[in-house]
Amino acid sequence: MSQRVRDILSWYGSDNPGTLTNLARILDHGKLAGTGRMVILPVDQGFEHGPARSFSVNPAAYDPHYHYQLAIDAGLSAYAAPLGGIEAGADTFAGQIPTILKVNSSNSWATSINQAVTGGVEDALRLGCAAIGFTIYPGSDEIFPMMEQIREMSAEAKSVGIATVIWSYPRGGKLSKEGELALDVGAYAAHMAALLGAHIIKVKLPSDHIEQKDAQKAYEGGDWSSQADRVRHVVQSCFNGRRIVVFSGGAAKGTDAVFQDARDIRDGGGNGSIIGRNTFQRKREDALAMLDKLVRIYKGEE
Repeated sequence: MSQRVRDILSWYGSDNPGTLTNLARILDHGKLAGTGRMVILPVDQGFEHGPARSFSVNPAAYDPHYHYQLAIDAGLSAYAAPLGGIEAGADTFAGQIPTILKVNSSNSWATSINQAVTGGVEDALRLGCAAIGFTIYPGSDEIFPMMEQIREMSAEAKSVGIATVIWSYPRGGKLSKEGELALDVGAYAAHMAALLGAHIIKVKLPSDHIEQKDAQKAYEGGDWSSQADRVRHVVQSCFNGRRIVVFSGGAAKGTDAVFQDARDIRDGGGNGSIIGRNTFQRKREDALAMLDKLVRIYKGEE
């Protein structure tokens, strides 16, 4: 085990050896093993956006085995998916890549900003997952029940040695559309995930907009034009960098933008990318080439 991974594990002072081992499984897997950086492939978009919107551009991606194999061949740190997606390949790919069971999900028809619980800790144990993943929506009218749900599920997961990943996506309530990606809002959302007990925190890259009037003074005088500096502030908001923070790849975009995001995450002290549509919606060979370059960027080789 590298000293960097030892240092990261030391941040989680209350956790048992099982949970620390599962964190180490992710940190010590793939091409970024031992660096403290990670690239994770998440494939929950079928729930969130529908199969055609997610996979028709690359029909091979309708098959869950495609995603397992892509993550393995790319040397990624972990593969995340809802229950059915993990079940579809858990035996075939057992031991080949750490998995994260996404235990709540929504769909594009729902009018409330909420997610249903679609998996559990027992499922994660049965399937050999290293972690559970759970989305919260700070700002939503449903945020308080969601916080209570993840408190209970995270406690159960930790009791049996499984790590917790929290997707923290602000939306709803008094937030404007622009405010969902605002720097102050993103930092606040990341901090909430840390306070809820997440081992790994997933957030979106923030803009330089400041949404909250009460927070304006705290950000006065700062130059937030650099995305790397905005990443640094989000990481600072997660216990001064004592939590693993990864950033979402978001909607499909050009490769140059994906690579620049990774450089900014690296330079801002983030731990890596959790990137889905920007990989599996490309041809396999193009996705592998892009992921290989992302790894080299996080290693500081590009």
